[in-house]
Amino acid sequence: MRALIITGNGVEDSEFSYPYYRLQEEGMDVDVATPDGGSFESKHGQEFEAADISINDVRSDRYDLLVLPGGRAPENIRLESSGVGDIIRGFDDENKPIASICHGAQLLITADVLDGREATGYWSIRDDIENAGAAFVDEEVVVDGNLVCSRNPGDLPAFMRETLANIDKLTDAPA
Repeated sequence: MRALIITGNGVEDSEFSYPYYRLQEEGMDVDVATPDGGSFESKHGQEFEAADISINDVRSDRYDLLVLPGGRAPENIRLESSGVGDIIRGFDDENKPIASICHGAQLLITADVLDGREATGYWSIRDDIENAGAAFVDEEVVVDGNLVCSRNPGDLPAFMRETLANIDKLTDAPA
């Protein structure tokens, strides 16, 4: 299986690192896409050299799972990568697992994939999530079809548990 993490400057450190290494522990190949395909700096100043591809060069048909970490990265990505909504819609249209935590939901809003669904994210974007047509659920993890959402770094264990379970459910293959 092959996972894609879309991120960039300002990402919340643990919301990138925890899924990145946890998915590798499960035997997945993990690619990282950033706006320019280069290195990025986290919200707390950690430099990451993990980028494999530019967001605008991503093809969703090459991946089985999409992860959208939060922090400040999603709002920057929305400004810097015009094709990010199409990528996310591609995953959603193919019913592939999408996992979003914290401000990652801003990218789900950009992709217009929340209407009629249940979702969660960081408390400060609750109105944005609801205005996108979703029912905001204030729980550590919310699963709605192919979508797994969590609120913040404290939810990471539940987030990854449900992300891995959703992969199994949607692909009929062990994660």
